[in-house]
Amino acid sequence: MLEIDKINVITKDSKNKILKDLSLKIDDGEIHAIMGPNGTGKSTLSKVIMGNYKYEITSGDIIFDNKSIINLSVDERAKLGIFLAMQDPTIIDGVTNSEFLKTATTELTGERINYFDFIKGIDKCLNDLELSEDMIHRSLNKGFSGGEKKKNEILQLKMLKPKFIILDEIDSGLDVDSLKVVCRNINEYLKENKDTSVLIITHYPRILEYIKPDYVHIMTDGKIKKSGDIELAFETEKNGYIGINDVRKKSSNE
Repeated sequence: MLEIDKINVITKDSKNKILKDLSLKIDDGEIHAIMGPNGTGKSTLSKVIMGNYKYEITSGDIIFDNKSIINLSVDERAKLGIFLAMQDPTIIDGVTNSEFLKTATTELTGERINYFDFIKGIDKCLNDLELSEDMIHRSLNKGFSGGEKKKNEILQLKMLKPKFIILDEIDSGLDVDSLKVVCRNINEYLKENKDTSVLIITHYPRILEYIKPDYVHIMTDGKIKKSGDIELAFETEKNGYIGINDVRKKSSNE
């Protein structure tokens, strides 16, 4: 599904090196989680995969479905089926959720929307996510609570049906009940779309109790320093990131 091959990444404005010879391979249907301290490059990785203009790949490659995507624009990557649920979703005043989803769906399919199916799908998603019906008529993320913003990202996911999902700290700003709702909807989506792959970026293993990863990677200083199963996440929560070294477990899929 996705292979990151020894990428080095700098910020275009300051030329600071953020990611350093980072490699990661995610196969169809796999769930991977990346944990690490603040400022280590986790969110940068999600943005680089998505094609954020603020970053430059100085060497290495990103392969998606056996094709290099580093020269593709953000919308071209999205059309391939890559979806980023953002840590802090963008507010777009004057564009309703409905208008946004209609436009995005049309861009993805290249076909006119069947409004009956569209409305039926929206209603089901709102019900599944325990969101009020007026959400679809409000400006995108304007005035939304933290929980509403994150649920709205999952609404978009369910409607746009991507095959590679990046969840960038989707658990931040969610109370326990909202986290359960969000994770239940993601798990149901993955059950219905078994080849879909997921990259979870998080500080804490709480979300991993609901969305079970196949692999957990610990990232520090712009590199993946250690990989293992979910026990690595709990071990790291207990002991912290101090002592993480360059020796990877045999279960790593490097």
